[in-house]
Amino acid sequence: MIRNFLRHNYAKIREINKKYAIPNVEMSAGVKFSLLSLRLYLIFLVTLLLYKFITLVR
Repeated sequence: MIRNFLRHNYAKIREINKKYAIPNVEMSAGVKFSLLSLRLYLIFLVTLLLYKFITLVR
């Protein structure tokens, strides 16, 4: 069922993917700073989670 859908709509899917491959969103400096801080916070949380897991396993 999914295979038939993809087979019949392959060209359309490729066209849509090609259109949206490069993002065209402009961001202000505040938005860029907010996204950077969220990314750093996420990295911190993942690191903390890994540290907690490693200390519990030992």
